[in-house]
Amino acid sequence: MALRDQASLAALTDDVVKTSEIEGEQLNVESVRSSIARRLGVDIGALAPVDRHVEGVVEMVLDATGRCDAPLTSERLFSWHTALFPAGFSSLTRIRVGAWRDDATGPMQVISGQGLSQRVHFEAPPAAQLPAEANRFITWVNASTSEPALIKAGLGHLWFVTLHPFDDGNGRIARAMGDLLLARADGSTQRFYSLSAQIQRERKDYYAVLERTQKGTLDVTEWLMWFLGALHCAVDSAQHTLDAVLVKTKFWQRWASTPMNERHIKLLNRLLDGFDGKLTSSKWASIAKCSPDTALRDINELIALGVLRKMSGGGRSTAYEIAYLALRPNEPVQYPTAAPDG
Repeated sequence: MALRDQASLAALTDDVVKTSEIEGEQLNVESVRSSIARRLGVDIGALAPVDRHVEGVVEMVLDATGRCDAPLTSERLFSWHTALFPAGFSSLTRIRVGAWRDDATGPMQVISGQGLSQRVHFEAPPAAQLPAEANRFITWVNASTSEPALIKAGLGHLWFVTLHPFDDGNGRIARAMGDLLLARADGSTQRFYSLSAQIQRERKDYYAVLERTQKGTLDVTEWLMWFLGALHCAVDSAQHTLDAVLVKTKFWQRWASTPMNERHIKLLNRLLDGFDGKLTSSKWASIAKCSPDTALRDINELIALGVLRKMSGGGRSTAYEIAYLALRPNEPVQYPTAAPDG
C-alpha cells in the first residue's frame, strides 16, 4: 500500500502541474506535491508552503479522480471553477466564477495573435444555449451509455471543451472531466499515469486536432484516435514513474537503520525525486536553510557512509550525487561493503 500511495502521489503531482502548464501556468512542484500528500495522508517528511492557487487545482483534480463515482452536477462543476479562481480573477481580469458564462462582452472565442494577425481557432455555442446543453452533457456523463468506457472518456473531454461553459479554466476542467471518466474506466480512485503530462508533451498536436474536430463535421474519429494514442503513451510513460518509486523505496530500505538528520533526509529525497541541475554544497545550504559549513559537514557525513559521492568532471563547484542506485526495479540495489575513499 505504501508503494501504491507513493506511485499515486507521483502521478497526481504530474497531473496537476502539467494540466496548468498546458495553459502556460507554472506551479511549484514541491508545493503541489505537499498539498496532495497532505490530503492523501502520505508521509513525505517536511511539507512545502502551499498557496491558494495550488490548493484550488489540487482540489479539482482530487475531487475528479478520488470521487469519480459521485454524480456529476452543475454545482460540482461550479465548485471546481471556484477552486480554480478563488479570488474571482483570471490574471487581472474579473470573471464570472461558479456560474456559466453570459457572453456579456461578445461570443466566447479561442483566439491567438493580436491585431491584424489575430486568428479565431474556435467559437463556442452561445451562452443562451448553455443551461440546456450543460444539462444534456451532465445527464450523459451520469448515465450508463453504450460507449466503451475509454471512448466515453475521450468524448467527455471533447464535449466539455467544445461547450466551453466558463469564462476561463475550460481546458483544465475538460481534462479533469476526462480524468473522472478514466478513473471510472479504471475502476480505481488511485492514479498511476498522467494523461495531462502526455498532452503537455504533445501540446501542439492536442490543440491542432481539437481545432480540426471542432471546425469540421460531427465525425470525432480523428480526435478519439489521438486521445487513445496519447492515453497509450501516458500508460507506457507511467513505467518510468513506477521505476522511480521502486528505486526510492529500495534506497530507503537499505538505509533505514542508518541515523540521519532532517537535512539529510530532505536533500536525499530531493535527489531521488529528480533534482534539477547539480547538487552543490551551496544549493544544499540554500534548500536546507543552514550555513555553508553545516551543509559541507552534512555532505561529508553521507560520503563517509557511502550514501553520496562526488560527481566526476569537477568544475568551479564540486557536485554530489547518490552513490548507488538500481537502474531497473527488478535489479538489486548494489552498495559497497565498506565506505569508499574520500
